[in-house]
Amino acid sequence: MKAVVKKNIGVFSPQGFLDANNTTSFLSIDDVEATVNLKVEMILVSLKKVVFFNRNGLDSFVKLFTKVRKKNHTIVGFCDYDHKKFEAIKKFYQDDLDFSLFNTIETAYLFTSTFNAKDKSILLYSNDKSQRSAMAIELHDNGHNPIIAQTKEEFIQKKEGSNPYDYIIEDTYIGQMGQTFAARVTGNAIIYTISSFLDVEINNQFNMDYHNNSLNVGFRLFIFDAYKVISMNVHALNFFSKLASSAAEYNATVCFVGMSFEKTQESFRENLEDAGILFYPQMDDILQNKELLKELGASSAANIKNKRAINKKTVIELPRFIDATVLTIEMMTNSKAIKNSADIQKISIVDKDDKLASSIGYYGDMDGMVVLVFPKAIAKKACELLIGEDTDDLELILDTLAELVNIVGGKIKTLLSDEDIRVNITLPRTYQDIDSLMEVLDNKKGIQVDLSFNNDKFLFFLTR
Repeated sequence: MKAVVKKNIGVFSPQGFLDANNTTSFLSIDDVEATVNLKVEMILVSLKKVVFFNRNGLDSFVKLFTKVRKKNHTIVGFCDYDHKKFEAIKKFYQDDLDFSLFNTIETAYLFTSTFNAKDKSILLYSNDKSQRSAMAIELHDNGHNPIIAQTKEEFIQKKEGSNPYDYIIEDTYIGQMGQTFAARVTGNAIIYTISSFLDVEINNQFNMDYHNNSLNVGFRLFIFDAYKVISMNVHALNFFSKLASSAAEYNATVCFVGMSFEKTQESFRENLEDAGILFYPQMDDILQNKELLKELGASSAANIKNKRAINKKTVIELPRFIDATVLTIEMMTNSKAIKNSADIQKISIVDKDDKLASSIGYYGDMDGMVVLVFPKAIAKKACELLIGEDTDDLELILDTLAELVNIVGGKIKTLLSDEDIRVNITLPRTYQDIDSLMEVLDNKKGIQVDLSFNNDKFLFFLTR
């Protein structure tokens, strides 16, 4: 089967029934790799002409796509299906859903870098908040300004309103494109999802560079969602013991939630506890207990590791970091930026009142950390754009601030890529007070740039 290339997307269109008996006749690895060589941004299978499919029928596609994604980092997945098919695919794969789903090919176009939908109206909804945020960030990063419905009721009301939208995004899912273990941030704790049998392969599956850079950014609480772990062997035991030891160098905490030891030696739990790992029955036992969160380190950020100096390569690429930041803030606040000064120094924040901050790490061909200090006014403007209303809810504003900084990180990654500099980014860490930020920076030197947006002072700090 040959792909049809549509606006930088390679689309395969099987017909009829997809099951274990006939899927391999539709597609081969050579077909997929030939399409990759055309430099497409995505490879998708359209289900428009598929009458019936089961998991066995989809698995052959998914296995082929997994090989290509690991080799070429191409976005892969399915498109052109109805709500029933969307729910069936999610049910088939559940926590193994590491590919993307787009309800229509037109929706997929919006997530490519070359598709221009200027002045077009976009309505977006997902009942998964993290997916909603991820899609909003991707769309903003591609130059779109979607209207984001926060509830199903709001989505239906807007969808059926008197003003029709050019694009309606629903039943869509952005797959994991990086580490095998999905990571998310809740309350400044990074949560890793693990499952099945944990063995020596965990050394290859766990992205240690990502984890170490998250520590450098200021994360101090790491929770492993282990509800679906069946058991582990001594190799996994040694891995987690070493992980806890390295975390201790940062005064960080590692926790397991929902881990059953029915098929794992009880002595393993004792060994992990000796290494410093804590165990909790339910996720809410941690996340709903603000005092415990504080005790475990989610609000603390003391940096114990040795400080590294800013280097020449970072200084040379500074304009790209500034451009990514300025473009994003201008887009989110509809205001122009004025750059006041740029100096290599320890961070200097004269007025700490009514300020929020966020940090995001990058690593790969170069590494370091970007720190952004916002007046609450700018953070609230961004929040209004992403949720569609004004709010004084500090937790909601901090969540939105993290989304905005994620957009900045994505732009940094793209601008550096244009110079053949390959980096990955961590999830952003937020700070509701400047003193917590200063604990992370711990007198580090970096490049400070003072900016203003409509007379609102804004601070950019680049360090390692």
